[in-house]
Amino acid sequence: MKIRCVLIDDEPLAIQLLQKHLAQLDVFEVVATSNNALNALEILNRQPVDLLFLDIKMPQLSGLDFLKNLRNPPKTILTTAYREFALEGFELGVIDYLLKPITFDRFFKAIERYLSAGNQPMPEILSSSEPQFIYLKTGHRFFKVDTLDILYAESLKDYVHVHTRETVIISKYKISDLESELKGKGFLRIHRSFLINPVHVTAFTANDVEIGKVELPVGDTYKQILSTAFRNR
Repeated sequence: MKIRCVLIDDEPLAIQLLQKHLAQLDVFEVVATSNNALNALEILNRQPVDLLFLDIKMPQLSGLDFLKNLRNPPKTILTTAYREFALEGFELGVIDYLLKPITFDRFFKAIERYLSAGNQPMPEILSSSEPQFIYLKTGHRFFKVDTLDILYAESLKDYVHVHTRETVIISKYKISDLESELKGKGFLRIHRSFLINPVHVTAFTANDVEIGKVELPVGDTYKQILSTAFRNR
């Protein structure tokens, strides 16, 4: 069963970006959008809504005032360009507070919080009974790494370079062993030397994948796998 979403924002580009992000997760469905809170009230009264994406600064009625006046508000994620309303938002019980421009990886974190809080069915990329972290050994130290923070891994001779959002961890590891350890956590092999986290992919072609400003090659034997994986997301 689909998770029904409503998007409220007076910026058309902001709504388009959220629609693009949600389209990558099959379990979500955008049932309505609105450019102001007053029209959104009619939408919420007309149909059941599971998740609301709500801008704060809008004409006539702000998102926070709108939320305060809802008798039975749906689960809500606030979207805004302003940091100063975060405390007030969380006092109203929102799931998360996203600052624009909203990147997919930050959006994905908010979705994970929603799914965890609401006991909703998880999309395949999130489904796992295993902990969402691994341990990587560097010298005599073991680093605990959140798998959601991993961008990609690169094999260099006897070592693997694991690129995260914060740092690069170099570990004496075969990339095939790392791939096995990350099995079921959504990772994708695109080359004999590269393993990626599709959550962080910003663009791709048949020949390469972009993660932020980094361009990674796609091996010939992996092209069909890549095409099928992204077509099914």
